[in-house]
Amino acid sequence: MITHRLSDILVEEHGVDREAIEDAQRLRAEQNLSLSEVLLKKKLVSEAHLLKVFSGLYNIPLVKSLPAEGLDTQFARKIPIQFLKKYAMVPIRFTTPAPDFFSLIPGNENGERMVIAIHDPSVFQPVDDLVKILEIEDFELVLASREAIYSLINLAYDSSRDTAQQLVADMTENGGDIISEIEETADLLDDTSDAPIIKLVNHVISQSVKLGASDIHIEPEQYSFKIRYRVDGILYDMLTPPKWMQASLVSRIKVMAKMNIAEKRLPQDGRFEVKIGDQSIDIRVSTIPITHGERVVLRLLNKSGALFRLPELGMVPEKLELIESLIKSSHGIILVTGPTGSGKTTTLYAILSSINSPDINIITIEDPVEYQLKGVNQIQVNPKINLTFARGLRSIVRQDPDVILIGEMRDLETAEIGVQSALTGHLVFSTLHTNDSSSAITRLVDLGIEPFLISSSVLAVVAQRLVRVLCNECKEPYIPERESLERLGLVPENLGDTVFYRARSCEKCFQSGYRGRVGIYEILVLNEKLQNMVLKTFDSHQLKREAVASGMTTLYEDGIRKVLKGITTIEEVLRVTQT
Repeated sequence: MITHRLSDILVEEHGVDREAIEDAQRLRAEQNLSLSEVLLKKKLVSEAHLLKVFSGLYNIPLVKSLPAEGLDTQFARKIPIQFLKKYAMVPIRFTTPAPDFFSLIPGNENGERMVIAIHDPSVFQPVDDLVKILEIEDFELVLASREAIYSLINLAYDSSRDTAQQLVADMTENGGDIISEIEETADLLDDTSDAPIIKLVNHVISQSVKLGASDIHIEPEQYSFKIRYRVDGILYDMLTPPKWMQASLVSRIKVMAKMNIAEKRLPQDGRFEVKIGDQSIDIRVSTIPITHGERVVLRLLNKSGALFRLPELGMVPEKLELIESLIKSSHGIILVTGPTGSGKTTTLYAILSSINSPDINIITIEDPVEYQLKGVNQIQVNPKINLTFARGLRSIVRQDPDVILIGEMRDLETAEIGVQSALTGHLVFSTLHTNDSSSAITRLVDLGIEPFLISSSVLAVVAQRLVRVLCNECKEPYIPERESLERLGLVPENLGDTVFYRARSCEKCFQSGYRGRVGIYEILVLNEKLQNMVLKTFDSHQLKREAVASGMTTLYEDGIRKVLKGITTIEEVLRVTQT
């Protein structure tokens, strides 16, 4: 039998332990899995290794990648995506020739036969079912990694879906019928049919996730309403459906977020979670009543995304070194400031990840808990049961913490407990909404904290912004005008061979000219001179002048450094630093 031959090959030729193989065989029978699934699950063999063995055993070509360009996605309308993913297989036919791919398959160099990419050739019944459903007469098998197959499946089903514009057009043609159908549905969550509003909401969310959007805005106007998404900090128009869809679309979202759909006069907050492929997306929903209906904002948080490490945030080496030395302190407060959406939480999580170890007790209180950190005790604020920052913080200090993270210092009580914790031997991290680092001192005084307590407890303030990174595929070099450079404080003669770039547009960056974002930072360290100064004045301008004199690089200067390195543009730095 093939399974015995596979076992023998793995034992005799690849050094896998015979007892481990026998255990895998038992587990396979108990859990009704294929042998390959068990072998990979128990990490007895790598996927690449196993595919190579399969290729020799079954005489099936092994391909490293599956091309996506020109893929015929008609099969996505006939086969459920769950079926293909369960058995890790995908049929491949191209609307345009792909000779490079077919040249890897002996006898099919011209691409005359359908190709079916599979992961496990020992499971053959699903392949027969697929061939029957699609009425394939002649086909060739190839082996590919599970990741490559899943990626092609996701692409095929995503591109075969109706576009948002098409969904809106279909609904417009059948407007009256659709509204009556929706109004008759007691609970939209129970409606698993092809209800157009449900399809539209699902499509808007999935497209926004695909584009890497952080927010979706639904904005009512007098005679229509707009759906916009925010990508890399910039809002783009996505769709302008007719006005009659507005109430139903908002109701659908409110039901998903377990909000009161009958209450349209008061602001509401809710949240829900969705899965898109292998991504888990946490969505916070906020509604407010405005003149022409309810305005809705959905904040998207991709919980499947990997956490950043400190070196990946975009700090220059000297600032990274400074931060790394500050976070090793045994006590004191380190504040991270900036407007909403400037990456403060990401920076704090990167800091906590870098200091997280079994010998220290880290407790956080957040609103909301955005990522689960292994080994860190995280508390979710819940005002409905009176679990506020201040109340949670009072309990935290009785839990013998070494490090405390306060999601935000919003009021005097929270700030006071944070300061007292810092003065009694705890390292405290928190955020404030201020424009720059020196303004954080003014903000603390404004909250009611005494200047002498600020001077004694605050170690440093990190101000940050996010600038968009130029798309490497389409950015182009240019020579800025002399006047522009001089306005930026740059002397053209001192720039040498520095190359400046500007944004263009291409498909890779969705015609924006930018892909992704990177941080720019200013770090104000309260040295002895600044501590004494805080006791006399909390004028942010004076504090900033003294900090710059002590060697602090401002947000603007850090941004210009990234312009000179070709990472971003002059316009982008000015956009986020001019306040």
